[in-house]
Amino acid sequence: MASDLHELLRSLRVWDPQSTHLPPFDPSAAPATPLPLFTEWFAAAVAAGQTEPHTMSLATSDESGLPDVRIVMLHGADETGWSFASHAGSRKGRHLAARPYAALGFYWPVLGRQVRVRGPVTAAPSADAQGDLHARSTGALAAALTGRQSEVMDSVEELTRASEAAWERARSEPEAPVPSWTLYRLRPEEVEFFQGDGERRHVRLRYRRREEEGWVRELLWP
Repeated sequence: MASDLHELLRSLRVWDPQSTHLPPFDPSAAPATPLPLFTEWFAAAVAAGQTEPHTMSLATSDESGLPDVRIVMLHGADETGWSFASHAGSRKGRHLAARPYAALGFYWPVLGRQVRVRGPVTAAPSADAQGDLHARSTGALAAALTGRQSEVMDSVEELTRASEAAWERARSEPEAPVPSWTLYRLRPEEVEFFQGDGERRHVRLRYRRREEEGWVRELLWP
């Protein structure tokens, strides 16, 4: 199996021209702050047909400092930070309660682009979290009502029963509250934009926040 996996990995191609277009990126023309550039790149990924461009990797660490990562959905990005949501008692929620710092990673292979964000995380007011949840789909509310995220489960049948009850309530009570649902905001201290290049001369532009000076831009070796 290991040999088969090795051969499979060697057969794969990165940024196949049939599915990937590597646009030029002039960092000297980048805006003074990272949010406008993120918005521009996100819109370009959507226009290019990138599948689920709003999904991102979220990295946290537990009480001992051991890292963990998973894929979550971006709920918004503005001057207050990049937002995502989860139950306060989930694994990521417990991590953030113990160590309120995280990193995000976006990858849009259709354009050969990555964006990396990291900084401290705070919980938004409960009203914001409930408003965000109830603005989403019935399925999102049903999933939140099912609850018990990251807890040990006895069987798939147990999940089915809980989910069916949650779906029924979500349909009959579209404003049903979920007290544990938490909207988190990551206030970026560092944002890096990576543009892939066919000759491997990748462009990396990093923004670093300095409280006295605002955002500082710098290029990194690929």
